[in-house]
Amino acid sequence: MSLKEIAAKTGVSMATVSRVLNNPTYRCSSEELRQKIWAVAREENYIPNEAAKNLKKGITATTRKIYYIDLLITRSTEGERDSFVNELMLRLESEIHRQNCILSSIYRQGIFSDDQQCMRSNLEEIVQQMRGSDGKEANGLIIIGKCNVKALEILKRVYKNVVSVNRNSTNYMTDEVNCDGEKIASMAVEHLVRLGHRSIGYVGDCHNESRYEGFRNTLFKYNIQPDINYIVEAAHSEAEGFEVMECFLKRDDKDRPTAIYCANDMLAIGMIKCLNKYRKRYYTPSIIGSDDIEEAQFTQPMLSTIHIPKDEMSKFALSLLLDRIQGGHSGAVKLEVECSLVDRASCDLPENARSMEYYI
Repeated sequence: MSLKEIAAKTGVSMATVSRVLNNPTYRCSSEELRQKIWAVAREENYIPNEAAKNLKKGITATTRKIYYIDLLITRSTEGERDSFVNELMLRLESEIHRQNCILSSIYRQGIFSDDQQCMRSNLEEIVQQMRGSDGKEANGLIIIGKCNVKALEILKRVYKNVVSVNRNSTNYMTDEVNCDGEKIASMAVEHLVRLGHRSIGYVGDCHNESRYEGFRNTLFKYNIQPDINYIVEAAHSEAEGFEVMECFLKRDDKDRPTAIYCANDMLAIGMIKCLNKYRKRYYTPSIIGSDDIEEAQFTQPMLSTIHIPKDEMSKFALSLLLDRIQGGHSGAVKLEVECSLVDRASCDLPENARSMEYYI
């Protein structure tokens, strides 16, 4: 399918289609339109017209082989919204198109990130059903998110060429592009400690989660004893963040942290929305997240967070996968990208907490 055909199906110009597919950060007139363009491109196995591109470059022929790539998302299921995953997926899709590959299928298997559910499930059957659902045979697989060890072993056997894009290392089980979750958490918690906070909470996944380990280890580094009452196990969603903050608001002042590290930005945004609803309760803790999703720039106060370089992760992931497919390497390769603190306005000194206003 060409850009012209996608434009006709979506009712927009070819220029708009091109900008959306080639620039994942391009902001359409609406998010719905951007998703519609991507949906049509996926459905029709869009691939850039390499002949036209080569003609512009003065290349008359090419022998490049076209590869089919599958994506597997393990953090969410159909219908769930995970902005970090969506932003990363759009960048991966753009990179797949840029490399003249075809995005064959997108699978969502939230069960693969939950070790307890995996223990109770027939993972072989789940993978076979997943692979047999469309009858397509992909050359390789990119996994986005944490993946159970047994599930990863099965996926490696079925696909042979696998790359993981994650914040939790696979410990060389497969090729991976990693932004170290422990370092992410450490950077966030150290920021809170430097501001003078000693009562610091954690909200997010606690089981086999590198960000939780980074949170605990950083507190120990500064001789701060983690308070079990400030640690809340929660799914990484906005709704869970809202509910957790509602629970904090019901406590007395002495039973609430002055600062909270959220394992992702969606949790943090849910907390800020809750604080907006209950402004008269006068509890305004410092809140910091991680991922630096687009929405983090539009909260008030703007959300402090840890930036994860999604563009670089996407490029390295596909490069690693194509190199493995083409026989360039056989041993497991781990590439770690650097994260960075984005210091906005949702964190302040403990004594200034009551002067902050939360609303979205």
